[in-house]
Amino acid sequence: MSRFFSGVGMLLRGFGFWRRRPAVMMLGLIPAAIVFIAVVAALVALGLGLPWLTEWLTPFADEWDDPWPGLVRGAIGAIVLAAAVVLAAVTFTALTLAVGDPFYERIWRAVELELGGEVPEQGAGVWRSILDSGRLIALGLLAAMGVGVTAFIPIVGAVLAPTLGVILSGRLLAMELTSRAFDARGIRSIARRSVLRGRGAELLGFGVATQLLFMVPLGAIFTMPAAVAGSTLLARSALDAAAAAAAAAAAPAEPTPRPR
Repeated sequence: MSRFFSGVGMLLRGFGFWRRRPAVMMLGLIPAAIVFIAVVAALVALGLGLPWLTEWLTPFADEWDDPWPGLVRGAIGAIVLAAAVVLAAVTFTALTLAVGDPFYERIWRAVELELGGEVPEQGAGVWRSILDSGRLIALGLLAAMGVGVTAFIPIVGAVLAPTLGVILSGRLLAMELTSRAFDARGIRSIARRSVLRGRGAELLGFGVATQLLFMVPLGAIFTMPAAVAGSTLLARSALDAAAAAAAAAAAPAEPTPRPR
């Protein structure tokens, strides 16, 4: 659990940049606010159309006696809405990072420079960000489908589905947000997994904390810049630890003293 809360702490440290670099962090509000309005509008439209959608999905229930049609359609509506919330969180992150790449690169660079060490000249670039965003949305869609299927499990589904949704979306958010530091250094998937090996609980703690704050009204707007800063701290922690381990492994072993 210590690793999990260490990941939560990385997000809290990211919020600390609001105090140290407020001007840079304020820039991150612009794309977050734009995408947030669009995502909320889509969720509201889905909510308004949910009664029609559930009726369209369950024409077989028209012949049932009350109260079963209402109960079944209410349950399906709740499942669809839960899956949509999971997809909305992932989509929000993907679109915000793609739209706001120049703003978030400035936050990333400010954190990197504060940490010191070798900092890449530039980030991964806009096109790389767009490709990563498309991949994240696709994975988010799969996660939303998984949450929808889980909700049908008798008795425990109502609790298990939202819990699984937070875990899956949190994991996806953490992996995507930390990718900027790796992509800027040309570190791709296989090497990235090697660097992050053993940090699954830390990634999960960071991602779950981020996802929960995204679910607070207007929380996503103010959390996004902090999440970019915190994910950079997390990625650099992993990169620095991997570099130190590689240096220690490459160092020549001290000669064993001969017995006298």
